[in-house]
Amino acid sequence: MNGFEPQIVAFTCNWCSYAAADLAGTSRIHYPSNVRIIRVMCSGMIDPIYVLRSFEAGFDGVLLAGCHIGDCHYISGNKRAEERTAKLRRLLHILGLEDERLKLEWISAAEGGRFAETIKGYVDQLKQLGPSPFRKEATA
Repeated sequence: MNGFEPQIVAFTCNWCSYAAADLAGTSRIHYPSNVRIIRVMCSGMIDPIYVLRSFEAGFDGVLLAGCHIGDCHYISGNKRAEERTAKLRRLLHILGLEDERLKLEWISAAEGGRFAETIKGYVDQLKQLGPSPFRKEATA
């Protein structure tokens, strides 16, 4: 695991967390390039199959990021994301993956620095866990 660099896919809400990622970029706040960002309209619309397919594709971690609770543009989308994440964590456990490989964060559009820190912390956390057990299967 000497040079292990975890690969992360981040599903980000258009209104808040994607805007925070954009703010981090325009503010030149550096964060690891280990993340591939996918913009969705709302964190509540992230289908669990997207998360499972990300792991199947060999990603080491999946970040779901949305508006703070109470600030969702679609009223309760982030509550729905929270409920789905809890169910997904139970499923990941059954599949033999650690709970920490799925991360849920609430990041507002004004929190570009927080977005960058979240990515940095998540990369460090995944480095401690090591590569996903599905990584070899996806690249073989």
